[in-house]
Amino acid sequence: MIHPSAVISNKAEIDETTNIGPFCIIGEGVKIGKNNNLLSHVSIIGNTTIENNNYFYPFCSIGSEPQDLKYNNEKSFLKIGSGNKFRENVTVNPGTYGGGLNTLIEDNCLFMVGSHVAHDCKIQSNVILANNATLAGHVEIDNNAILGGNSAIHQFVRIGKYAMIGGMSGVEKDIIPYGLYTGIRENLKSLNVIGLKRKGLTSNNINEIKNLINLIFNKNDTIDNNIKNSLVVKSEIKEIKEVIKFLNSHSKRGITAFEND
Repeated sequence: MIHPSAVISNKAEIDETTNIGPFCIIGEGVKIGKNNNLLSHVSIIGNTTIENNNYFYPFCSIGSEPQDLKYNNEKSFLKIGSGNKFRENVTVNPGTYGGGLNTLIEDNCLFMVGSHVAHDCKIQSNVILANNATLAGHVEIDNNAILGGNSAIHQFVRIGKYAMIGGMSGVEKDIIPYGLYTGIRENLKSLNVIGLKRKGLTSNNINEIKNLINLIFNKNDTIDNNIKNSLVVKSEIKEIKEVIKFLNSHSKRGITAFEND
């Protein structure tokens, strides 16, 4: 169903099962899949592709040009998966030449009121951005991470899976999977124990992970050398392997250390 007050380009591609409410704007180049709901006053423009079963609440702005002075009207893209919710006043920008021209949001994410996803961000599934959480350009967020209200993430920062960022935090360096971070220019406080429990890990599993993380971040040596510790190398714990993989991959911002460092 399309409300008669909606303004839709005749070059947009919209599945007939999608509902478009009053005063929505859909631009040329937009592709929208099945069973999406645009409640009212939603703007979707640019080369934006949206899959299925997403909800867009009033005054979302999706696909407007990047807030980057280097952007020069190059053809760039925004791709949104399925099952996401974009609450009121959420803004999402497409990519830029410097970031590969693509912004990507996977599935089943929740973007609360006023949250912002900048150009060239890559957001995996089941991520939550609470009210007014903001991502600068080129941020990468892995599955099941949670960002608290009014948090701000510096450009090029990576946030690992199941990490939790506390409200009103400012993050300048990468956050390892399962890390818990609060504050501004601080160190990690602990592991995200709540996230690990939700994942189904026992207290014994979590304690073992804590001990190995303490070894990896031991201040008496470098992280690279600590990863080579025999206890770490021989560990068969999936979560530890994921942390090591994260630490061994390229970082433009550096790694956020633990508070006991």
